[in-house]
Amino acid sequence: MGAPARPRIQSKALECPNCGGAVQLRGLAHSLNAVCPRCMSVLDVQHEQVRVLQKYGSKVAYATPLIPLGSRGKFNGVLFEAIGFQVRRIVVDGTPYEWREYLLFNPYQGFRYLSEYDGHWNFIRSVPGLPGFGGIDGRKAAFWEGGGFKHFQHAQATTVFVLGEFPFQVRNGDTAEVDDYIAPPKVLSSEIVPGEITWSIGEYTTGDEIWKAFQLPGSPPAATGVYANQPAPAEVKAGFWTAASTAVVLEAILVVMLVACMLFMSDKQVFKQSYFFRANTPGEQSFVTPVFELKGRASNVEVDLDTNLRQNWAYFNMALINEGTGQAWDFGREVSYYSGSDWSEGSSSDSVRVPAVPAGRYYLRVEPEMEAQPTSVYTTGPREVNYTVTIRRDVPAYWPLFLAMLLVPLPALFKLGKKSSFEAQRWAESDYGSATGGGSDEEE
Repeated sequence: MGAPARPRIQSKALECPNCGGAVQLRGLAHSLNAVCPRCMSVLDVQHEQVRVLQKYGSKVAYATPLIPLGSRGKFNGVLFEAIGFQVRRIVVDGTPYEWREYLLFNPYQGFRYLSEYDGHWNFIRSVPGLPGFGGIDGRKAAFWEGGGFKHFQHAQATTVFVLGEFPFQVRNGDTAEVDDYIAPPKVLSSEIVPGEITWSIGEYTTGDEIWKAFQLPGSPPAATGVYANQPAPAEVKAGFWTAASTAVVLEAILVVMLVACMLFMSDKQVFKQSYFFRANTPGEQSFVTPVFELKGRASNVEVDLDTNLRQNWAYFNMALINEGTGQAWDFGREVSYYSGSDWSEGSSSDSVRVPAVPAGRYYLRVEPEMEAQPTSVYTTGPREVNYTVTIRRDVPAYWPLFLAMLLVPLPALFKLGKKSSFEAQRWAESDYGSATGGGSDEEE
């Protein structure tokens, strides 16, 4: 035989002694206070003779909770009914901030709470006993069930509206000293009223999850800003660690490549010779260098030009030619340098790199050119140039590796910036301004 079914729990209806309106009790014997939905009077319902504890002047905009009282929602497989609603207020630097709390009840599991502020929700339960206290990153902290919670805010909360029923005495105007400690996505909170302190722990919940649990129509209000215990979005949190891990791997590869360049590339000078050229000199101006040998595997060849140009320019047509096969690599470089009292432009030297040149015997054909007459007020130097041609074999290219090393961390730094910005927005609403307390509060 199966287990016997649990008895159906029936709610109880009372009559408001102030206006005669019906007051339905869903919290059964647990309810101490209830609010008449008709006249908004706060009632003492713990005795058969219902007494009016407080009269409320008129209904206000708070009188329509987002979750209608009597609605049922399932959390972690347990069905809870919304039976109470209150609006509470704190004042910070003269500015009032209000949030809404919903009391949930299950006759077998007891009470839970939902809080909502600017579209941010928390599912809350009371905790027994007291947490431990200490510090984290130089800040006051509370410790509960092995977790550390940084202090976020202290304030005096005032109840400004109540509706439904409650298992404790509640009236408009009630005040409590509240402290919040956070370890996103959780918040540990204390409330102190004369003669009593209670602790609760909440977990951040999205509006979509609340709407799904209660099967409410439409869409929840959009969340605004960053809430105290709101976890960083997955793309911010995971994106940083993914980018950082990728950056570490790529940086390691680049370091290996840099070391390999230093160890295995010869960077050997195979030719060097100085020359002189004057414009308008009769005869053929091109010439070829003596033959030089390139050894080893196919690798680059770098041709460097160093001149004494000032306020002038020259152009060099060049070709690297294989003596045996006649294969040629043609290229040209313009070298120019101009300057004034407070400016300069160009350079008196230049270089060109020819990639993947096979081993063999080579020579360089060079044909310099200069203006016969100046064509610019800036071209005032003589129509001649001294220059040196240097040829090197297997030259490592360090700058692309160094540039890559600088660029690789940028995505991770960008993600870190977004993560830091998220944390700064969180702490901007705390007692500590935008300080992050030494790092992210996210649970890893």
